Amino acid sequence: MSGAAEANLELGIQVNLDATRKILDTLRIANPGVRVIFTSTTAVYGSPPSSGFPVTEADAPCPGSSYGAQKLIIETLLNDYSRRGLLDGRIVRLPTVLIRPGRPTGAASSFASGIFREPLNGQKSILPVSKDLSVWICSPRTVVRNLLWARDIPKEAYGIGSRVVNLPGVTVSIHEMMEALRAVGGQKALDLVEEKRDTPTEKIVESWPAKYDTSRAKQLGFKEDGTLEQTLKDYIRDYGTIKVLAHPPK
Repeated sequence: MSGAAEANLELGIQVNLDATRKILDTLRIANPGVRVIFTSTTAVYGSPPSSGFPVTEADAPCPGSSYGAQKLIIETLLNDYSRRGLLDGRIVRLPTVLIRPGRPTGAASSFASGIFREPLNGQKSILPVSKDLSVWICSPRTVVRNLLWARDIPKEAYGIGSRVVNLPGVTVSIHEMMEALRAVGGQKALDLVEEKRDTPTEKIVESWPAKYDTSRAKQLGFKEDGTLEQTLKDYIRDYGTIKVLAHPPK
């Protein structure tokens, strides 16, 4: 995860780089040409472009975190293995997945799920970044749908060159996320979010572009995401009882 990989370089290399490379090498020897879907990250890009234009697959990555660098190395390796015909790679750069069920993780983006998940269950949550920041997000339902689609795309559809695709998502500000929480969970849920800036986390999140041109993904048939409020309602339906809720999801 991004935050943990930044805090512990050796662990990040072992998990995100060494372990993944060993899996790819085992697959190319044991089952040459097998289809591999690699979930990469938009953290490979680094700081948003000064032009303000949406990022595309043609923009040169320059990671602003060790996690992004480790993912980029595996992207390069899998692209080369695909070029050689050793594997049939499909590299999808995921937006921040929101809302993730379960406990908080070591990802720098973990707060994005936490500021919804915990308050909607009557628990406090920490917001470690400025509400002025924007992030590129996607719901679990849409991510799962697009991962299944990546599996089924004929390799010829990718053409010659990179197998990388930026998956569709939605750009939202932290302020808009807070308003969505209020709309679904009421003021009581919003009051459970404590603003407590954390510089290392904020620095990592600031290095992620928030706007993307996903034309390639759409051409390949990947699906776009819905609204943030719909994502919240879907989460409530999918993952159990909500202790704080202004109105039941329709």
